[in-house]
Amino acid sequence: MSSSGTDAYAHLTGLPDLVVEAVELARRLDFPSSCRPEQGRLLHALAAGARGSIGETGTGCGVGLAWMTAGRRPGVRIVSVERDERRAEETAKLFADTPDVEILCGDWTRIYERGPFDLLVPDGGGNGKKTSPADPERLLHPAGTIVVDDFTPMTQWPPLLDGQPDAARLAWLEHPGLLCTEVRLAPDLSALVGTRRP
Repeated sequence: MSSSGTDAYAHLTGLPDLVVEAVELARRLDFPSSCRPEQGRLLHALAAGARGSIGETGTGCGVGLAWMTAGRRPGVRIVSVERDERRAEETAKLFADTPDVEILCGDWTRIYERGPFDLLVPDGGGNGKKTSPADPERLLHPAGTIVVDDFTPMTQWPPLLDGQPDAARLAWLEHPGLLCTEVRLAPDLSALVGTRRP
């Protein structure tokens, strides 16, 4: 989630209908932290490669979920976890008529109840992508993909954060169970994309 992600959709056209509806929900609930369009387009493309299931933590108001729903193949199941009860409830209403989408309310660790996945997007509140990150070897099928967003583009090695090695980024880039790289999405935004080793 990006701190000004919802605002980034202000003048965009040609978006999938469900993305537009999720952005409208985010505005209605005064939720600023939707995934940015650049990230959404990446999720849209990667969702098309999933064959069975997709997992997400940090549903927010469903903007990233909508991008993935628009890109997935028919029959691919998506499970998303949101810790805020009102957002989970309102987003579940938005997706109520969308087949094979389930929204769980609770801590991000509830995603373990539904894995493993072909694509996993750990995001949002809690520590699913930082200090106690999600375990890709438990949550991904072999050769499954993980996407960790909201990084600033790396300009040196090792990557630094406030003058110190960026432990959160390095944990993913050097994870022994993943082949992982950084993808620049905008001048101020990058994501880590990893594949679980067989």
